[in-house]
Amino acid sequence: MISFKTITKASLLITSLTLIASCSQEPKNVSSDKTDIDKPNLVIFYVDDLGWGDLSSYGATKVQTPNVDALANNGIRFTDGHSSAATCTPSRYSLLTGEHAFRKGVKILKGDAAMVISPEQNTLPKMLKENGYKTAVVGKWHLGLGDGVTPIDWNEAVKPGPLEIGFDYSFLLPATGDRVPTVYLENHHVLNLTKDDPLYVNYDHKIGQRPTGYENPELLRQGADDQHGKTIINGISRIGWMQGGKSAEWVDEDFPQVTTDKANDFISQNKNDPFFLFFSFHDIHVPRLPNKQFEGATDMGVRGDAIVQMDWITGAVVDHLKKLNLLDSTIIIFTSDNGAVLTDGYDDKALTLIDDHKPNGAFNGGKYSAFEGGSRVPFIVHYPKAVKSGVSNTLFSQIDVYASMASLLKHPLETNEAIDSIDHLTAMFDASKPARDTLIEETPFTLSLRDGDWKYIRPAKKVPGWVKSNKNIDSGISVKPQLFNLKDDPSELVDLAMKHPEIVSKLESKIQQIENQNKRSQ
Repeated sequence: MISFKTITKASLLITSLTLIASCSQEPKNVSSDKTDIDKPNLVIFYVDDLGWGDLSSYGATKVQTPNVDALANNGIRFTDGHSSAATCTPSRYSLLTGEHAFRKGVKILKGDAAMVISPEQNTLPKMLKENGYKTAVVGKWHLGLGDGVTPIDWNEAVKPGPLEIGFDYSFLLPATGDRVPTVYLENHHVLNLTKDDPLYVNYDHKIGQRPTGYENPELLRQGADDQHGKTIINGISRIGWMQGGKSAEWVDEDFPQVTTDKANDFISQNKNDPFFLFFSFHDIHVPRLPNKQFEGATDMGVRGDAIVQMDWITGAVVDHLKKLNLLDSTIIIFTSDNGAVLTDGYDDKALTLIDDHKPNGAFNGGKYSAFEGGSRVPFIVHYPKAVKSGVSNTLFSQIDVYASMASLLKHPLETNEAIDSIDHLTAMFDASKPARDTLIEETPFTLSLRDGDWKYIRPAKKVPGWVKSNKNIDSGISVKPQLFNLKDDPSELVDLAMKHPEIVSKLESKIQQIENQNKRSQ
């Protein structure tokens, strides 16, 4: 078991210096050991709602992230790396399939939604398994479960799920921390569920006698909006209603220890084979309930403390790789599923961190937004055997991990496989190499296109009422086309659409070309 460290300013400094020292050796030349180079392990740290400016390696000063910074200092830190979308489910879908989520109409899912990746689809874990990898996902899932035909019975085997799309092992929060069911799902079964207290979930109406946030606000540790005001678990009201399953309930504060142990167990069990670990964090998504060891680790409230907790988890897994002499032969990708959001349904006083801290850096918008802050996120690649440390300013997308890994493994992709993923392995390994010229950015309401220095935001059919009324979300959504020059205006403050209608027309045509693409370009 990994024991928590007492987080103090002194220990943060010691942790930082120790890990940086261990990782800061001169990068080695590419090894002649064909097995290591052709089949390195792959670990993807996929953080939730972490903004471009939330790491000290990306300029944050009010919170320190020494473990993540060590990866950046001995790897490549991308300044223009992107998730595929400004919300979580579409980004996860695109990362694992190499395909834009809008092609399948993928949106943020309910907690009992059907799985949006079908067992027949090609996926990143399937491709890696074909090449001899052991594969696992640990943490938040939120890609749905079941076939959508038969309602999920949480008291029986829950499938299809990750095991049906290429993972050998899965340990999940089935949806998100703010949605029921608030239980762990290990492979096909809810963990610690007893037959005498069966579990039921409903998203349409209340079931059972459990208290709810809207009926019993006096029981809440954090206030919640109407959407999050349903069944109370661990003092937090969630989205949806839940009955039974008391023995299987998680404790939010235990996430870091539980998920880290599961991840490290998988690494230990597969240390002699190439492996792929998709470590999908709950942090720093709401509800933010850091373990007591991290309470007060910053002066930024629970959101800042959750960032420190996330950094500790990262360090614990990296330390385990190092202990097993696997760090040098493992590609580590550290990134986020979308930009930062402060208030997102709960009164956790996250807005207290605004002073002197810019979660999305200099970029406008954040989660849900069509502005750059919606999808421009931290993106770090660490691989001592082949990656020379540096800073890359090239345009890079998470969707390209699929094709890039296939290229590394010399795995030919089918014409209908990962159709939006492009091989940019050279850019992943060399900060001086270019990657994309164009990039689609997706929101729940519209699409945007990066093309060189230009950024075009397609007009939405309408701006939803909740977007208009939420003053904490700068959505960038408009019923009119918008055009920005990011070289001159990285914060997207000056709309040039009226001045350059010819560029608007050109970029709209490019979006349509991408939308109509139905196979890989050869």
